[in-house]
Amino acid sequence: MFTGIVEELGEVTAVENLGDASRFRLRGPVVTDGATHGDSIAVNGVCLTVVDFGSGEFTADVMAETLTRSSLGALDVGSRVNLERPMALGGRLGGHLVQGHVDGTGTIVERKLSENWEIVKISLPADLTRYVVEKGSITVDGVSLTVVEAGRDYFTISLIPTTLALTTLGLKQPGDPVNLEVDVLAKYVERLLGAGAVPGIPAGAPSVTDTEERVK
Repeated sequence: MFTGIVEELGEVTAVENLGDASRFRLRGPVVTDGATHGDSIAVNGVCLTVVDFGSGEFTADVMAETLTRSSLGALDVGSRVNLERPMALGGRLGGHLVQGHVDGTGTIVERKLSENWEIVKISLPADLTRYVVEKGSITVDGVSLTVVEAGRDYFTISLIPTTLALTTLGLKQPGDPVNLEVDVLAKYVERLLGAGAVPGIPAGAPSVTDTEERVK
C-alpha cells in the first residue's frame, strides 16, 4: 500500500524487450536504500517488484498486461519516473490509500499557468467517471491529488510549485499519457450498495453481524 507522496524523481536507465514482457532498470538511490529482493516500489503509480538492485538502481519486470493498461509501455531510456516505497505500518498517511493498481490512463489536455500554481486538465475514461468527484482524491502517475473539477470526460487538478518541481507532472505536456488510480474506497462503496452485487446475494442483504444484532 502506498500514499501517493512521491519520494524521488527517478530515471529509466535501460529497457529490455522480453517478448511478452519488458525488463526496466531504473535509477533511484532514495527508494533503493535498504531495498531487498522482492520489495515493492511504485513507478509512476504502478506497483512493481524489485528483481535486482545495486549502485542506486533497481530492476523490475513488467508483464504485457501492465504495459497495455498503463503508460509504462511508453517509457524509454532517459524517461523520468515518480518513485515511492510502500508505507511502513504505523507511518503517516500523507496522501490517501493508494494500491499501485492502475485503473486506466488519461491524457494531459491542457495546462493553465497561474502566479503560484498550475491547473492541469486531464481526460478521463468513461468507465472511471463515476468514481471521480469534486474535492475527492485521485492518483495521477503515482501522485496523490485533489480533484478541482470533475467533468463528464475530464477532471482538473491544481499543482503547487513543489509538485511541479519534484514529480513528472511538471514535465508532462498536452498529449502525454498519465496513469490513473481512483479512490479504492469509492469502488468498495459501489459494490456494497449493489452496483456490483455478487450473483446470488441480493443487494442490501443483511450481513451475519446485522442478523446477530437483530436476534439480540
